[in-house]
Amino acid sequence: MIPPKTIEELISKHSNLEKDLSSGEIDKKLFAEKSKEYSDVNEIIGTAKSYISFEQDKKELQKILNDNSADEELKKMAEIELVELESKHEIDEKKLKIFLLPKDEADKKNAIIEIRAGTGGLEASLFASDLFKMYEKVSHKKKWSLELISISRSDAGGLKEVIASIKGTNIYSTLKYESGVHRVQRVPDTETQGRVHTSAATVAVLPEAEEVDLKINDTDLRIDVFRAGGPGGQSVNTTDSAVRITHIPSGLSVSQQDEKSQHKNKSKGMKILRARLYELERSRIDQERSKDRKTKIGTGDRSERIRTYNFPQGRVTDHRINLTLHRLEEFLEGEAFDEMIESLTLQAQEESLNNLR
Repeated sequence: MIPPKTIEELISKHSNLEKDLSSGEIDKKLFAEKSKEYSDVNEIIGTAKSYISFEQDKKELQKILNDNSADEELKKMAEIELVELESKHEIDEKKLKIFLLPKDEADKKNAIIEIRAGTGGLEASLFASDLFKMYEKVSHKKKWSLELISISRSDAGGLKEVIASIKGTNIYSTLKYESGVHRVQRVPDTETQGRVHTSAATVAVLPEAEEVDLKINDTDLRIDVFRAGGPGGQSVNTTDSAVRITHIPSGLSVSQQDEKSQHKNKSKGMKILRARLYELERSRIDQERSKDRKTKIGTGDRSERIRTYNFPQGRVTDHRINLTLHRLEEFLEGEAFDEMIESLTLQAQEESLNNLR
């Protein structure tokens, strides 16, 4: 049971925010912050008021049921209403508990997604390409903006590595459970005997960090410039346009050579570096907070096998929640993607609620 005081404080907060926003006496920056806060609380305020009035509503219905002079038809109606009220109260309580869970400050951020071919040679690079196309289609359907940062192609036409920035609403909260090893089982085009091969690709989803999220000192960076070469760099290898940025304290290093401009390469490289450093710090804090707790979902461990795409059986299976969808082609088209994400999010919320008990 949620303490009534907690719900009353939530209702009071909503009322105070409403007064502040309608006063016309707050500056623009504070107005934007309070508007965002009000919007979040406003989504749950009806549930909070319903939850707090439950006991009184229940008493009134029980009063009818215990009244010997009350009409039998009225009693039957009161009995049905009481069952519905109690059922709604349970749902309201769960919604409120989820709302009151500690928020991940990164959930509303944009994201940087990194996909790399893993074990399986050229077939792994083709699978990495399939995954990237899937996220492109999901982005298109959701009207997100996907911007390519870096791409390295394989001889087979697949992708050795691709890094992209995705912008929109609540990007990180939607994609954060995609981090890990994605495994594919299918018959390669080059396989003459029809044998199923297994290969893999790794996906890392990082919250895009702003400069205000993370202070990086110039003295902590070593920046090397060199001539770009290879696929994507052939037209610019006459100048030192490629950039390698090394963050000396952490040892993290990022190379960028896709652009003809050294300045643009440095800007893209810093975006990736900032995201990786931000995620490194978040991971360190999370580990300290949860030393004695292990959850199945949301660890972000890139070495963890999270999903299998089985083409002969036309299925995709998420191993963290034991969910199998027999709609592989649809999934790769971005059609059944939301169903998987919703199931992962619900399971993660259940685990968080269990940890509070």
